[in-house]
Amino acid sequence: MVSVPGRDSLSDADDRTVASRAVDGDIRAFEVLMRRYGSLINAYAARIVRPSDAEDVVQDTFVTAWQELPNLENLASVRSWLITIVTRKSVDRLRSRREQISIDDHEVEDTSDGPEAAAAATSLDEALAQVLADLPEDQRRCWVLREIAGYGYQEIADELGYPVSTVRGLLARSRKTLVREMEAWR
Repeated sequence: MVSVPGRDSLSDADDRTVASRAVDGDIRAFEVLMRRYGSLINAYAARIVRPSDAEDVVQDTFVTAWQELPNLENLASVRSWLITIVTRKSVDRLRSRREQISIDDHEVEDTSDGPEAAAAATSLDEALAQVLADLPEDQRRCWVLREIAGYGYQEIADELGYPVSTVRGLLARSRKTLVREMEAWR
């Protein structure tokens, strides 16, 4: 394998360095960020919105990131900043789908478990998405960062600017609401 000067070092560079280069207009640097965090962002979006919507949410996330990267104050926090963007984009998608729902919008997936299992899984996903969309924003953000992104309590506190005790309370309230609202699916 032939080494391309500058490319290997860019791939190995820390987020601050890569983001700084991307802010200066280096498209290859932004591509490094996309490769570095693309699968995380995609998995994160797919857990919040329908899988068929996740690709659009990810694309919107990276378009916004490219446009807004020069405004990012702490270039080392690219990962958490991208998570924030994808969370907002996902919630926006949930809200827009809620406003546009019609019988024609439902997709039937062919699974080996049969149509009943596919319908139940789709209904469960929609119910969870609806409950998450109805949570207060601070509770939803804490829950998504904890349960989907895998952040620890301190990381969530740092990301959102809350004390750890507030994060614990927000998570407890969000979990209580999810358990109550999703009781029918247990």
